[in-house]
Amino acid sequence: MDYEDSLERALTETPEISDAAERFQVPDVDVRSEGNVTIYENFQETHDRLNRDQHHLFKFLQTELGTSASIDDRGRARFTGDFKQSRVQSALDEYVDSFVTCSECDSPDTRLVEERGATVLKCDACGALSSVPEI
Repeated sequence: MDYEDSLERALTETPEISDAAERFQVPDVDVRSEGNVTIYENFQETHDRLNRDQHHLFKFLQTELGTSASIDDRGRARFTGDFKQSRVQSALDEYVDSFVTCSECDSPDTRLVEERGATVLKCDACGALSSVPEI
């Protein structure tokens, strides 16, 4: 069997792999008000799914919402103030665009790494390095 035959057989037997962007689903934020506090119920699930450090995501959301906040013993984020779900979702979407999705290939298979003293987004799919904003 020559190379071309082997290649053809391998391509026909390889299963279709869905696009990385299709298999990646950012959880919808689940927030509720409790007095003058907005509780982000599924914060832990969100940072796990995004594969990001909870404190990095937390700091970004706190800055975007312009408020003080804390993480409780159940892993929920508690933001001082009454924030609508759409506002928190918008901030999360901004985080995903800036710190999760590759700017070159739109893959979510990325990580934040230190390069020459700066944090950059490294894509495991295409190898691209992208700058990320400071929080």
